[in-house]
Amino acid sequence: MDQPFQFKQFTIHQDRCAMKVGTDGVLLGAWVRLNPQMNAILDVGAGTGIIALALAQRSAAELIDALELDEAAYEQCTENFEASPWSDRLFCYHASFQEYAAEIEEEYDLIVANPPFYSEDVSSGNEARDLARLESSLPFEHLLVCARHLMTPTGTFATIIPYKALERFTKLASEVDFYLNRKCLVQGTPEAEIKRVLLEFSLEEKELVVENLTIERSRHDYTPEYVALVQDFYLKM
Repeated sequence: MDQPFQFKQFTIHQDRCAMKVGTDGVLLGAWVRLNPQMNAILDVGAGTGIIALALAQRSAAELIDALELDEAAYEQCTENFEASPWSDRLFCYHASFQEYAAEIEEEYDLIVANPPFYSEDVSSGNEARDLARLESSLPFEHLLVCARHLMTPTGTFATIIPYKALERFTKLASEVDFYLNRKCLVQGTPEAEIKRVLLEFSLEEKELVVENLTIERSRHDYTPEYVALVQDFYLKM
């Protein structure tokens, strides 16, 4: 049985979730910019609820909705929300993003997503099958169209994707009138290749802010930049 993951202000139970607490979700929840005008936030593909909980801790947003398609993960996410200090602001819905966007008239000031992609670190040995699983439950095209539909005119959409998908993703985003305002290239160590990129979009063209983040100088020797970003969450930071 998976042990609960204890953060400074909340606990994540994850024994029923296929996607466990990982660096990607914590990074996105800590990195995305917030402002006091953000009253409604949506977390797409919530999993354990880690991103929504991080944003609840960081913001005063009155409404933080989350979507989770997998039934077991949806139930566990709901329980994690209810056990948190912000249970009155957090709500999880058992639905796909496509279904939700088609039915809901709500608009959000911030939409965040750690979308499904097949981990580069795990291979089934069948390249075609691995590629097919990359975005099977939420293709990038659907993610972007639905985010555009549900976002306020002054809102923000933020995500984390594999670095190798950056060019394709930004091209698809431009096709639905999203402008890339900020990106952060993430690497595990100074010698490692860039594996992830954090992205922030809006409907307003601005000067692009480019950042770089290295997580560790060596094994368990975290960089000051990474510590500064996540220290409000991790107990040992």
